[in-house]
This record gives sequence, C-alpha cells and structure tokens, in this order.
Amino acid sequence: MNREHKDEALAQVDPEIFRLIEAENRREDESLRLIASENYASRAVQEATGSCLTNKYSEGYAKKRYYEGQQVIDEVEELAISRLKQLFGQTAAGSVDDIHVNVQPYSGSPANLAVYLAFCNAGDTIMGLGLPAGGHLTHGHNVSITGKYFKSVPYGVRQDNHLIDMDEVRKLAKEHRPKLLWAGTTAYPRILDFKAFREIADEVGAIFAADIAHIAGLVAAGVHPSPIGIADVVTSTSHKSFRGPRGAMIFCKKEHASKIDRAVFPGLQGGPHNHTTAAIAVAAQEALQPSFKEYARAIVDNAKALAEAMTARGFSLVTGGTDNHLLLVDLTNKTIPGKVASKALDRANIVLNYNSVPFDPRKPFDPSGIRIGTPSVTSRKMGKDVMVQLAEWIDRVVSAPEDESVISKVAAEVRAVCAKYPAPGLRV
Repeated sequence: MNREHKDEALAQVDPEIFRLIEAENRREDESLRLIASENYASRAVQEATGSCLTNKYSEGYAKKRYYEGQQVIDEVEELAISRLKQLFGQTAAGSVDDIHVNVQPYSGSPANLAVYLAFCNAGDTIMGLGLPAGGHLTHGHNVSITGKYFKSVPYGVRQDNHLIDMDEVRKLAKEHRPKLLWAGTTAYPRILDFKAFREIADEVGAIFAADIAHIAGLVAAGVHPSPIGIADVVTSTSHKSFRGPRGAMIFCKKEHASKIDRAVFPGLQGGPHNHTTAAIAVAAQEALQPSFKEYARAIVDNAKALAEAMTARGFSLVTGGTDNHLLLVDLTNKTIPGKVASKALDRANIVLNYNSVPFDPRKPFDPSGIRIGTPSVTSRKMGKDVMVQLAEWIDRVVSAPEDESVISKVAAEVRAVCAKYPAPGLRV
C-alpha cells in the first residue's frame, strides 16, 4: 500500500491567508512593537504550536483522560508542568513541592474565570484594581462578566503619586469583606507588594489571587518579586514577557488543586489545546536557560532607559517612571490625545496603544495616554541607544501628528534600525 502523502503548502491552499500572514510578518519585522502585552515567540515555540498535536482531543488530565490514545499527550502535559515548577520554583516563596500547576486554560481571561468558579458564588464580593487605575477587565470591571456576576469593589491609586493605595485596599477590604482579592495589573509600572496583599486577605478571610500575566517572565527570572507560595492562586498568560504561545497557566497551593482543576475542566472547557501545551513546555525550557535572566533584566533596563529619555523630552510619566516592562505616558501636557498620538505613531512604524491614565478626564476610547512596553524590542536585542532614539522619534511624531513628511521620515528611520536587529521567530 502506498502511504505517501504530500500536503499542499498554505500558499497553494489559501493564497489569500498566505498573503495576509506574509504581510503581518513584514509588519512585525519592520516596526518597533511596543505593545506591552506582545512579544516574539521563537521559531521552536511556533513549530510546537503548529504541530500535529492540534489533531488530538484530550478531555481530562494526565492519566485520567476520557479518550484513549493519550500516551504522548500525557507526557507533553506532564513535561510542561514539571518545567514550570522548576522554573517558577526558583523564585517562589516555599517549596516547589507545595505548588500545583494547571496548563490547560485557553487564555488568561478563562484562567481568571476558573478562579472565580473555584472559590466564589454569583453575587459574592470581589476586589481588584479598577480598570481606570491600571487593572484588568476580569478583575471585576462592570463591562466584564466578572463585574456582572459578582459584587465588585474596585480599589485605586493615590491622587498624588498614582501608586496603589494599600491603605485604601485595607479599608475597603475590612468594610466589604471580599471573598476574593486580586493583585494584578495591565497598565501599572511599579512593583506589586504581594506580601502586603496577603496580609490584607488574611485579615478579612479572603482568597488571595495574583494575576502575573504581564510580568510572568520578570517573575520567572527573579527581577520582580514572585507571588507563588504567597498567594492562594496565581494566574498568568504564557506569552507577553514569557515569550510563549497564546495560552495560560495557573499555579496554586496544593490544598486548592482539586478546586482549580475541576473549575478548568469540566467547569469551563472541554479538551485542552495540546499544541499550546507543548509550546508552553518549549517556552519554559527556553526560560530555564541563563540567557533568559539576562533578557528579563534587559527588559527592565530598557524600560528605565526609555523612561529617562522620555522624561528628558518633557513627557509626563505616570508614577514618574517604571520598575517593570512598561511605561504609562500622560500626554495632557503635550496637548494631544492618546488615540491621535498612537495612530500617528503606528504610521511611523512605532506600534503601541492608547491608554487611559489614572483620573483621566477623557473617555476610555479616546483617552489621555499611551502605554509603551519593552519586551518585544528587547527580544530583538535592542538596547539603551535604541531607547534614546525611540524617545526622539516619539517626540517628533507627537509634535507633528498630521505632518506626513515627518511621519514618513521616521518610518524609514525605524525600518533601517529594525533591519539591524533581526526579530526572533520570523521568516524574513
């Protein structure tokens, strides 16, 4: 029997999608990608994501599946878990043996929903950083299911320095007695004090959950304090600063393992995406290498260098600077809205997002600020010299957002610099 089979290439099967992927490939190669939640996945991560593991359906957990033929899949999932334990156990508070890991959530938001399902009933009180102050939708914002099904009590930041007001967190927690207390952010440039959150949670009998989606790579490398072993449960995406696929992972104390596992499956989803699980394992293996610690430190160094260069050019930074991978810039003193600035910068091959700032008088879809992240440019091995140049480019574009000659010139200069720093994972 002839078992030869030749798959047709994407360009032959679907030239339209092939063309669009090639166009995105060029965009990612020729632009400075400064979205704080984006990065470049390695070719190895991408190969795992595009592997035959996408063919396999695997409801249940390793050695406890509902379908047969799981011998290889079980090994893949167990390998991902063991590597994550080894990696994050290096900076965790306590023994790695006390950590349980679930790698099946499809993404960060479902991972957070699993926490709610594990510990809360509809109508329970929850607390998280408010979205306008830099929190996440799934921490109780009113447009999210988490703000509709639960009584959400948001905490905020101080008016004077825009740092999380831990006194307010404690006061609100004592007043409202939340079932679940979140620590996690999407637009907050400072270190989170997980021990302080733990103390407050203990005072009011709350489950303490930490969402480290943005800073997982920094936590793994020890350049940001780890909540693992401190929080009852820790959620994270597997991309962003971690440089893995678009998936998620949950760490929790062993005593909560059964609740978390049941909440993920069968509570919220069916079979896991095995190709993503394999790619998480690959990303964890990459993060276990000494070079990853250097990379994570460079992310922070670049953010600080960019903050200094932006400040020198008269930009106003929320909290006055950064301790992590991102900057939040208030453009009010530049008399330009964040959306106008981000659209102009995009045309100049500088890709970032407009963002609300604390106590923003403007609406969320037309806010006062922009958010800048350094994980992607650091993956290209760009350093302080490029950060200084980046501040100059941003200043030129923001000062003349409708001058297409300025924007075109900056775009060409950006492409020239990008050509010197090859992007990992791309086929150019």
